[in-house]
Amino acid sequence: MEASTYNYKVVRQFAIMTVVWGIVGMLVGVIIASQLIWPELNFGIPWLTYGRLRPLHTNAVIFAFGGSGLFAASYYIAQRTCQVRLYAEKLASFTFWGWQAVIVSAAITLPMGLTSSKEYAELEWPIDILITLVWVAYAIVFFGTLVKRKTKYIYVSNWFFGAYIITIAMLHIVNNLEIPVTLFKSYSIYAGVQDAMVQWWYGHNAVGFFLTTAFLGMMYYFIPKQAARPIFSYRLSIVHFWSLNFIYMWAGPHHLQYTVLPDWVQSLGMVFSLMLLAPSWGGMMNGVMTLSGAWDKLRTDPILKFLVTSLAFYGMSTFEGPMMAIKTVNALSHYTEWTIGHVHSGALGWVAMITIGSMYYLIPRLFGREEMYSVKLITTHFWVATLGVVLYIAAMWIAGVSQGLDWRASNPDGTLTYTFAQVVKNMYPFYFVRLMGGLMFFSGMLIMAYNVWKTVSIGKVEEAQIPQAVHA
Repeated sequence: MEASTYNYKVVRQFAIMTVVWGIVGMLVGVIIASQLIWPELNFGIPWLTYGRLRPLHTNAVIFAFGGSGLFAASYYIAQRTCQVRLYAEKLASFTFWGWQAVIVSAAITLPMGLTSSKEYAELEWPIDILITLVWVAYAIVFFGTLVKRKTKYIYVSNWFFGAYIITIAMLHIVNNLEIPVTLFKSYSIYAGVQDAMVQWWYGHNAVGFFLTTAFLGMMYYFIPKQAARPIFSYRLSIVHFWSLNFIYMWAGPHHLQYTVLPDWVQSLGMVFSLMLLAPSWGGMMNGVMTLSGAWDKLRTDPILKFLVTSLAFYGMSTFEGPMMAIKTVNALSHYTEWTIGHVHSGALGWVAMITIGSMYYLIPRLFGREEMYSVKLITTHFWVATLGVVLYIAAMWIAGVSQGLDWRASNPDGTLTYTFAQVVKNMYPFYFVRLMGGLMFFSGMLIMAYNVWKTVSIGKVEEAQIPQAVHA
């Protein structure tokens, strides 16, 4: 009897924690956005300073919220498309509790100032080891499930999940090679420009594989399911997979334009970033065209609104990123708020919205319901979140271009037209608009939490039967 049902327990756990960590991560984001306007909001407490809360925000949103969503989606999709229960279910349970332990450890150590000071890889060496153990267990569960599948073919979503699992393991281990000096402090084995190169090889590929490739696996399953339409082109999805994964690996140096990194390496990063346009937009169009013959569903289906709008932001972000990698554009955009706008158009518009839409699809099915408690609340969430993202990124785009132009403005005698303090003062109106956008997106998460709570409270835990016939 046990083997005739899917293992939804671990999927339920990760799905609920996705919502919980989404609220936590975005709340910290609202706090630090407020601190840029009112610095005294740290109340003189070192743990609450911007420099300590900012890495907590990025880790909570990327790895706690996004990571939990990916665990939930990949475990669900692997079972459904392979027609088997998860392999090594005790290891699957370990990945849940181990990942939560990583997140809680980050929430304790980062405000304490215990950090390796590497972007997206701030956690110190004991936590890095725990991450490695969890990730190895995750790989065993995921690939073991694929090996024992009853279906002949491996569905494209699983290709994307498999690539992200393998690549993130490699990135994590190489970038975090370090020498421990105490229980809470270590130093990277790399130094100087080599350290920067390895860090941004890791940093951009964390974006490329954790925040793009993995969520494309989510997109390739939930959009066809919610639209009740087959993928527009399965062949294109495979071309998308191979081209994206090959090209992305080389784009990291565009983070280091106009630095001491060798010029040819900077140019290589720029060229591969421009090449990324083709697979990125090919994948976006594949998802959008899946709605052919089902566009009318967008009028009434707010979950589909989330999923399709996320693709629009994905397309926009993957156009903007390569453009910002061009050296002449980068000369204006680098170190400005424009970069913050770009990151959040991808993080909120693409990653968060595809995750939210996928969780709205999953949670009723995990708790024996046909749909969420309130479809109207999903619609409200969609509009609040979408308007919040637009406010946020528009404010940062305008602020960033203004900031870059102010920094390069000079008087006839060669002196700078604006002091640093003047440029900071010019940012204040945009920071207010950004805060309003962030508050709206955070409010949407609270709406989601209420809707999820009501859905779970009136639903019932039940495991779905594995069908005898072989189909997804």
